[in-house]
Amino acid sequence: MRIAIAGAGSIGCYCGALLARSGHDVTLLGRARILDPIRDKGLMVTDFSGLRCHVTNLSLTEDPAELSDAEIVIVTVKTGATEEMAKQIGKYAPMAVILSWQNGLENAGTLHTMLPHHDVRAGMVPFNVVPTDTGGFHRATSGEIVIQSGLGDLGAKLTGPDLPVSESDQIEAVQWGKLVINLNNALNALSGLTLKQQLLDRNWRQLMADQMSEALTVLHSAGQPIVSMTPLPAWMTPYILRLPTPLFSRIASRMLIIDPSARTSMAYDLMAGRPTEIDSLQGEIIRLGEQQGIATPICAQVREKIAQNPKSPLTPEQIRS
Repeated sequence: MRIAIAGAGSIGCYCGALLARSGHDVTLLGRARILDPIRDKGLMVTDFSGLRCHVTNLSLTEDPAELSDAEIVIVTVKTGATEEMAKQIGKYAPMAVILSWQNGLENAGTLHTMLPHHDVRAGMVPFNVVPTDTGGFHRATSGEIVIQSGLGDLGAKLTGPDLPVSESDQIEAVQWGKLVINLNNALNALSGLTLKQQLLDRNWRQLMADQMSEALTVLHSAGQPIVSMTPLPAWMTPYILRLPTPLFSRIASRMLIIDPSARTSMAYDLMAGRPTEIDSLQGEIIRLGEQQGIATPICAQVREKIAQNPKSPLTPEQIRS
């Protein structure tokens, strides 16, 4: 299939490389700072399980007019750039199927509103991808992509040996499940720790658990179902996080199958001084809590700390205060 990755950053480049490796005709639409190193030496993608793949059969462009040949456009831009990308898709790719592989819940809705004549489907990418020192991209955590069910059996067509893609008719519940887990993105960014270091620290896990409980209370009040992103039911995860570290490590061993150097994308954004997606994560819980008349003090504190852009790591106690 002819696939365009609209806004190729870490997720877009990684997924685009594996889609090309599976035989699809893939175009990466992105910025020169991302694409120029790929032009020079191809795209190297790796993962925590040992995958190492050098991909050169990619088309690279900074011109949105190149979207015109795409059968599928996979949108991977940050939330703030979704409207502008939707305008470019509407102008240049009037017949393409649109998949939103973005954080947050509002992006697919924005694309639906702005592209009412397109087949637009929400999606959920559970894993974390980070740039490497060598100009490639490294997948540091596990999980499989899920897209909204629809015509054409797209999940099966997009699935490759190293990139499974399934379909769900409960995509909103799947997205909420991811959002609840992704609330930790900001905590990880503020901690200065790797994800593994953070998960092995009980004080951080207790803060993670309290924040998750806060979100689950709001979602329960709103009658919003969620699909858990872990083998555990969503309501059980805070209890597991609060366990002593040796017991947590034994019970939640699959949560620790991550690259030892992995950090969340928000950690990299905060370090680089780039805008974060905090309003698409904690902000969603705060807004829903206000609608339900439920206070969300931890999410509010975390959002405030991210807005302050601290130059030094914070402790759980400093975040709570």
